[in-house]
Amino acid sequence: MGTDLRVLHQEDWDEWYDNLIRAFGGVPESAEERALWRELTETDRSIGAWDGEVCVGTAGAFSFRLTVPGGAAVPAAGVTMVSVAATHRRRGVLTAMMRRQLDDVRSWGEPLAVLTASEPVIYGRFGYGIGTYHVNAEIDTTRVRLSVPPGTDDVRLRYANSAEVLDACEAVYARLLPRRPGMVARIAGWERLWLLDPESERDGGSPLQCVLAERGGEVVGYARYRIKSEWDPAGPRGTVITQDVSALDPAAHAALWWFLFDIDLTAKVIARGRPVDEAWQHMVSDVRRCALRVRDSLHVRLVDVGAALEARTYQAPVDVVLEVEDAFCPWNSGRWRLTGDPKGASCERTTDAADLALSVRELGSAYLGGVRLVSLAAAGRLRELRQGALTEASIAFGSPVAPWLPHGF
Repeated sequence: MGTDLRVLHQEDWDEWYDNLIRAFGGVPESAEERALWRELTETDRSIGAWDGEVCVGTAGAFSFRLTVPGGAAVPAAGVTMVSVAATHRRRGVLTAMMRRQLDDVRSWGEPLAVLTASEPVIYGRFGYGIGTYHVNAEIDTTRVRLSVPPGTDDVRLRYANSAEVLDACEAVYARLLPRRPGMVARIAGWERLWLLDPESERDGGSPLQCVLAERGGEVVGYARYRIKSEWDPAGPRGTVITQDVSALDPAAHAALWWFLFDIDLTAKVIARGRPVDEAWQHMVSDVRRCALRVRDSLHVRLVDVGAALEARTYQAPVDVVLEVEDAFCPWNSGRWRLTGDPKGASCERTTDAADLALSVRELGSAYLGGVRLVSLAAAGRLRELRQGALTEASIAFGSPVAPWLPHGF
């Protein structure tokens, strides 16, 4: 390969990060944004590929905790800042970094690795499967109305300064964290990302605005958004662009979306990266005018099959032997007996006959409960070896709510 992999040193961060920026188009960030990412980078969990004195590859891993079915927050390496210089493509740089990184994650005792992919085709060969999806919507609010639940009028909305209410918003997020698989606990300092508001990311919109939802003096939700003003000969055609909408209960959720639908001088709401089962989709008068589009979000990799499958619960009793294939991390290959129910689980090596045969990639897809094993089987991605085992396991692996990653990393 002709390159050297080594752990990132703080003094090399600027060159390392410049390589990353160049790989993603070369558009510089604001000084404030760059400084924050420098602070958030966990250098001892990051690696660089160097050709002599030149950085030609980057990869990092945030020390996240990921919510899994059952509500536990499980250690997970948040794979991030992955790049290879265009001058060094197809030389095995990426494969070498992925090999080193997964070995490191295993040595740290973290059973999961997760990432968001710039190009989904890249990471399947390293054992990552698509574990969550999200919805993007462009809602014509001149034609779509909301039917809101009782109690919505009891929610008080007020404008707020984002910085001044940051702690209150983070408290709402923390309460939501165990409710939905796929959410990641904030690392100290990450809350400051939501205060960054570079003009380059506004797409012609306003500075970020914030509204709180309150009931009885308690903050029960918030929305961060910007307004893009537009006019045509018939009048105002502005757009509301949401950054984050979070609420603790149905009434607060409805109140915030009702507000966003009804802002003066606007005709559209653009909402990106929302849960595929979010409640507002069942409150709208015409879902076809919401232009829903689903895309992949979090890619999941089981680094330690036994520990990962034991860390979550199962929505129905299951007792199944899995024949797992994992060429990239061979320590996972072999037969595992999984027994579990809504209270807990056990997953251990076994020599018993296998009931299902699949690769670690399919396990990653099914792990958070949003991708059904029966769907993977229909695509020829796994084999049922004992009649009835597929239905049993597919039901057990499911989640009552769709898994969702609320933000990238």
